[in-house]
Amino acid sequence: MLFYRFLLTALSPLFALLLLVRLATGRERVADLTERFARDLRGTTTSCAPTLWVHGASNGELTSAKSLIEEALTRAPGMDILVTVNTVTARKMVANWGLPRVQVRLAPMDLRGTLKRFLRTYRPVALVTLENEIWPNRFALLQRAKTPILVAGARMSETSAKRWEALSPLLGGTAKRSIAAITYLAAQDLASEQRLLQMGVPTRILLPRMNLKATVEMSADGHKDAKAFAKIFDRDMTFLAASTHEGEERIAIAAFAHLRKEHPSARMILAPRHPLRAGEVAEELQRAGLAFARRSQKSSPKDAPVFLADTLGEMALWYGLAGVSFVGGSLVPKGGHTPFEPAQCDSAILHGPHVSNHQAAYDALDHAEAARQVTSVEGLSETLCALMRDPAKAQDMTTKAHTVTATLRDGAASREAFWAALAQCPGIPTLSTK
Repeated sequence: MLFYRFLLTALSPLFALLLLVRLATGRERVADLTERFARDLRGTTTSCAPTLWVHGASNGELTSAKSLIEEALTRAPGMDILVTVNTVTARKMVANWGLPRVQVRLAPMDLRGTLKRFLRTYRPVALVTLENEIWPNRFALLQRAKTPILVAGARMSETSAKRWEALSPLLGGTAKRSIAAITYLAAQDLASEQRLLQMGVPTRILLPRMNLKATVEMSADGHKDAKAFAKIFDRDMTFLAASTHEGEERIAIAAFAHLRKEHPSARMILAPRHPLRAGEVAEELQRAGLAFARRSQKSSPKDAPVFLADTLGEMALWYGLAGVSFVGGSLVPKGGHTPFEPAQCDSAILHGPHVSNHQAAYDALDHAEAARQVTSVEGLSETLCALMRDPAKAQDMTTKAHTVTATLRDGAASREAFWAALAQCPGIPTLSTK
């Protein structure tokens, strides 16, 4: 642990530079950095109710945990919830939920002074951390304060496991100490669970596996623009590039340009994972000579072949408008985003080779021919052309995807086991059962 702290100190100039870049590019404000270092807490007052701390990295993790947060509010009406996130966009998304008794802020940096100020102010009775958010100083201070730590949907890809193994000698046992601080852990899938056991997670703290992303309920019903947009977008001829990262938009745009040669009426909805990148995505579209409308500017998509969906919280609407969707984070090594959302919205699934975040789900979908892997501009454009040439093939993929994902969804048992474990933690108010 001492080496980890030394490493943080040694790298602090680099962190400062990265933060200054975010300031200079407008991605964050001075107030955001102040929040990250918990320097905004003077005069902060909290209620007398016990506070459950829930932490997730970004939009995807928090979207998947929304139902868990709502359930906690119902089960423990006398408990407040503090949600922390790593990104400004996720903070805005959670704030827009408007949930009662829920406060959201940027997560504190993993520095002891910052964490001490944060914990002294909020005094959480437990931390529920999502997927692979393991922070050594955070966990160490919570363990010292005898604050329970629960990991929900813990994810450990093969790449991450190898990285932890390689860094372990350098970090002087920091990984083992962090794992030892965990009170209960529910893995996302069997492969993650096995890797976590190999890393030293004791079997006694394991809860039934819990894939939060598999239980997300998506629907565009009631969205104010759903009916109007449905008249503009022919679903069989609409392609969605969803949750794309840097490097993927260029491939999607080039593939769409090829697609338009065979299908001139084809439309593309382009939804970058981080809306703050919309400016650079717009530049890619301009270089490609494609006319586009921007959602954030309230432009009508009626007369443009491309609709740049640069907003938050509307993914259900975009999936509902597209007969075929490419799921981003998979043509670049980001691990791939969830296939459960497009499957639920009856959108045929295309993905790249980097899907370690949801490996079991994508393997099952590919095996059942319920999803297709693409690796290049040519592969994506050829697949899109084929599916738009024969929409029945896309519909067949969605039918198969429903069957596959239904078998992968967790039942109520894993949730009940999680709540039962949380109820055993000191300081947690009585949780009602369902």
